[in-house]
Amino acid sequence: MKQFQTKRMKVSILAGAVLGVVCIAGALVRSGGTAGFGFLFALWFNRVLMGMTIGLAHEKADQRTLILRGALLGLIVSFAFYSASGFTDVVSFLAGVVYGVIIEFATRKVDGQV
Repeated sequence: MKQFQTKRMKVSILAGAVLGVVCIAGALVRSGGTAGFGFLFALWFNRVLMGMTIGLAHEKADQRTLILRGALLGLIVSFAFYSASGFTDVVSFLAGVVYGVIIEFATRKVDGQV
């Protein structure tokens, strides 16, 4: 459980939670305010899980690896939500790729490696 108490993990989960709120705002705008609570919570929780997944990744990586790893983990975690939503929310799926990279950079910046 020590890996869940690292600075990297805390920052990545927090970044995922904040980006999840951004996703909720975007989903509400796209749906005209009709998106249900369950859908919005699942979208937010998916971003928190993305942060946790990225937080577990090895801390040391060069810039290229950082971008690829963030994009790949963002893609994989976002695909879980995309498939569960009946393959309907393409924007959130693709945003997950970008958010994965953002979370990776946020954790690196806090670690003073960027």
